[in-house]
Parts: sequence; structure tokens; C-alpha cells
Amino acid sequence: MNISIRLPNSDRSIETYTVQQSDGFPQRAHAPFNRVAFAAAHMVVDPLADSDPWLAPAIDWDRTMAFREHLWDLGFGVAEAMDTAQRGMGMSWPDSLDLIRRTVAAAKARGGALVFSGAGTDHLAPEEARSVDDVIRAYEEQVGAVEALGGRIILMASRALARVARSPEDYIRVYSHILAQVHQPVILHWLGDMFDPALVGYWGSANTDEAMNVVVGLINDCAAKIDGIKISLLDKNKEIALRSRLPVGVRMYTGDDFNYAEMIAGDAQGYSHALLGIFDAIAPAASAALSALADGNEARFHAILEPTVPLSRHIFKAPTRFYKTGVVFMAYLNGHQDHFTMVAGQESARSTLHLADLFRLADRAGLLADPARAVKRMQAVLAVRGID
Repeated sequence: MNISIRLPNSDRSIETYTVQQSDGFPQRAHAPFNRVAFAAAHMVVDPLADSDPWLAPAIDWDRTMAFREHLWDLGFGVAEAMDTAQRGMGMSWPDSLDLIRRTVAAAKARGGALVFSGAGTDHLAPEEARSVDDVIRAYEEQVGAVEALGGRIILMASRALARVARSPEDYIRVYSHILAQVHQPVILHWLGDMFDPALVGYWGSANTDEAMNVVVGLINDCAAKIDGIKISLLDKNKEIALRSRLPVGVRMYTGDDFNYAEMIAGDAQGYSHALLGIFDAIAPAASAALSALADGNEARFHAILEPTVPLSRHIFKAPTRFYKTGVVFMAYLNGHQDHFTMVAGQESARSTLHLADLFRLADRAGLLADPARAVKRMQAVLAVRGID
């Protein structure tokens, strides 16, 4: 039986769109992957709480943790309290630490499920940072708090450091100091300014090639304390260039939500592991693809993942920092939460047309687990926005 829905077009017309059947991807991984694959996970808010969502979001902890269990079931590691969880866009450090505590405990209860957690300086307002030493103290506080919980670290980029640093040497000083103190190797996180405009010129240069030289020098000097580096520049050539310069034992984690299929598959010179926000939204398909790759079936890997790439490019289109809206919308369409409400009211960050195009692209990629439910929920959102 065909299911249809009325969706808006860019010319302001309304079309009747027929939804295809779901591809029915498994909800559990059947074998280990041959890539380390993290999904950066989103937050689920409590829409019925009497709170001020812009200032003090109320979290639905049951649904938030259930989604992490869903990711672990599919074979992913969880990258916790990252920008996908609206870190720095509504989620405070105290709330993030509470999230990390819960996720680390849940991972231990599963017998050691994979989780790395973001540690940065976001409790230090950039305008309040007066020196590099202020940034070091802020990093020390968060790294110490995560490690005290038994957590592994993703060392997040710092808005405060971007503000006070005056040279590449300032970055080297901060990172070297923190890396000397960590108890287990960390994942560095190079987040481009398309994700966060406050990070422009990170590593001491607006020239990416010069910045890359700084990063490579740091990694070579501190390789024993570095598990890998996640690079989120949405430029596959820069990722490949950096990947080719990493010392043995240091992983490249693709953060390229535009070109992840190609980066993960790799070539004769190497491949990338993954730490991706889009894996939150496409987890069942990505799990099936990674299972196929581990089985040696690269053609099947590409057949599953390539249709998801247009959706990812749409979700992460400029302004890229609003991609979280699309990720949470996918969770709503697929039944992982019963509402389309977000931390800090970010459900309003994308247009009705954007959400309609997201629905079409998700359908074409076979990502709507229950098409009838997805249509009903899409219709509810459209009705609120004036389309009956």
C-alpha cells in the first residue's frame, strides 16, 4: 500500500509525495567492524518540564540514555557531550558532565562499551579568558572531571584559546601541557569554523596548510598520548593530506559529513576511522554498511552509504552549526523520541522547506524505519508551520 504526503517545494507549490518502503536495516550489528566508528550522540529534552529551554534545558534522561544503548547495539562507540549534543549551543558544562557520568556508567554496565567524552573549556567564557594560563586551568578542570569518572577524553577545541592565543606556540604550549597530564591517550578534535565561527584561525593560522604543520608537529611530539585526531573541515583532500602524515599508531577519525563514505573506505594509501554526527541520524544504515565492509564487501558498503550522503550534505549545509536540528528531526521521525523539541529551541533553526527536503532525502536513502509513523510525524510538524 502506497503512503503519500503533501510536501512544499522551493517554488512555494505543494506536491503529493509517495513514500517508498523502508530498507529494514538491522537494529543490531552482527559482527565487529574493521574501522573504529563513533557516533556523536544528540540530547533528548523533556518538552513537558516547566523550565526555560533557552536558559536551563530539562533533559529526558531515559530517552537520552536509550539512544546511546541503541548506538551501542548497532556496534558504534559513543562520542559523548560533543557539539552534536549541543555543547556550547545550549548544553552547559555541568549538564554535559552529568551526561558524561551517566554514559560512562551505562558503558561500564554493558561490560565496557566504547565511549569517549568531550573535555574542553566551555565553562570559561571566551571574553573572560585573559591568558593562555586561564585556558590551561580550564582544560585541566574538565579533563580531571572526566577522568575521575573513568572516562576517556576527546580534547575539544577551545573558543577561549582561539581568542587569547597569539601564535602557534601558544597552542603547542596548551596542548602539550594537557597531554602530559592525561592518563590514557586522547582523541584530538580539530573543528573547523564552519561548525563554530569562534574557532577561525585555530592552531594559530587562518591558512589550513600552516595549521596542519602545527598539528603534525604536536602529534609527533606527543604521539604516545594521542589515540587519534578527528578532523572536521569538510574537505576530503585536507583530511587525506593530514592522514598521510600521521605517525604509526595514531588514527585519523573522519569528521567529514560530506565525504565520509569515501574516507572510511580509503584507498591504497590508507583509510579513516570515523567520529561523525551524521552517524546519529543514519545509524542502522551505517552499521549495515560497516558490517559489509568488515566482511570484505566494499560494493555493498558503498551501495548502502552512498544514498545517505545527499541527506548528510543537506543536514550539514551552511550554516553548518545548525545541523543538530536535522539530526534530532531524524530521531523524531524514526521514533527515538516523541516530539521535535530541542535544547535552546533549536528546532526553529531550519526552515520548513529544509525539513521537507530532509524527509525526501531520508526516504530515498531507505532511512525511514516506519514510513507510516514518519509521515504522521512529518504532517504534524507541517501543520504547525501552516501546511495542512
